Amino acid sequence: MIRAGRLKYVQTMSDLADALGKSLGTVRNQKPYAAEGHPEPISSPGARNQLWDSEQTKAYYAGEPIPELPQADDEDLLDRHEAAELLGIAPVTWNTYKKDKDLAAGVVFVPEGPKGTEHWPRRLVLAYKDSRPGRGAGGGRREGSGDMIPRDEILLRIAELLDAEPAVTVETVSDTLGITKFPTAQSGLATLRGRRIADLVEQQPGLDLKDAALQLGYPAITHRAAVAFAERELSARSAQPYLQHTADVLAAAGIAQQAQVEMRQLDGGAVAAAVLLDTDQSAAAAVWDSRYGWRTSTSRRHPIGKDTDTAPEGEGIRYLGSGLRPEPEELLAALRDGRKGTKRPKADMDEQTSSED
Repeated sequence: MIRAGRLKYVQTMSDLADALGKSLGTVRNQKPYAAEGHPEPISSPGARNQLWDSEQTKAYYAGEPIPELPQADDEDLLDRHEAAELLGIAPVTWNTYKKDKDLAAGVVFVPEGPKGTEHWPRRLVLAYKDSRPGRGAGGGRREGSGDMIPRDEILLRIAELLDAEPAVTVETVSDTLGITKFPTAQSGLATLRGRRIADLVEQQPGLDLKDAALQLGYPAITHRAAVAFAERELSARSAQPYLQHTADVLAAAGIAQQAQVEMRQLDGGAVAAAVLLDTDQSAAAAVWDSRYGWRTSTSRRHPIGKDTDTAPEGEGIRYLGSGLRPEPEELLAALRDGRKGTKRPKADMDEQTSSED
């Protein structure tokens, strides 16, 4: 975490490379920060971008004693992993909670700008923790909770009700939040229960999904939908590290925006994700689909597009790579060379060739 008052000393890997007079690529390859005695990163172990305290690294490379950092403070800045740990939830669940208006208003990007990593002051995370239903002085139904609420807050509010009562019904959610029972309340409950089943299975490898649902106190009537979502959620999470690594490689090469890859579940159990490319690229985004692999997209606002049973085709769409998960360098080369790629996924073309034979 970034200790209170230390934001101005935050050092990214690029900053560290500049301080050492080396290129970012050289530092990535040589990994001087992994040497014994080097100051530990101030970012959490699971953070996408490593951060250091520049006063500590400066002292280390000068052969001087490394200064101690301040003790914990309410103004410490926490990344998504640290905020989730404080609440006792998985980082993927925090992605829903962070949409709370106070948390959204207090987010700090480190370094500043759209490519920075999101952080939140500890006091805001603690205040949110205390305000959740059934937890502390702020517990219980919120004033005005029966009114219609913005769509982007629905999952957040359902999550609060689910925290307070794992067996909460569709009817209660609908009446409390002023949303329709079907599909809004029902879908929201299934989504959140599925995510939490996935969280528990990751914490307890080998645990059966239905047994996880029972442990979490979910009624039997809800198991089928929640377990189905959990299966898709686990599939998405298994692909996420590969996609994030690929996105980081594209960003380091200067053709994509640095960002946390967000997974989207599609019908039929498929999952997809998009990486926005820089505006000087011929395509708006690179999209990965678990059924078809990588392709280009012409839309920045809706790069994945509508979910259909067939692979998207059309002007500006190229399918890239030799398989569903090509090495990032192969994808990078294909994006840089407009002659590479096919109009349809390789699997579809192989199937068509086979039928013609």
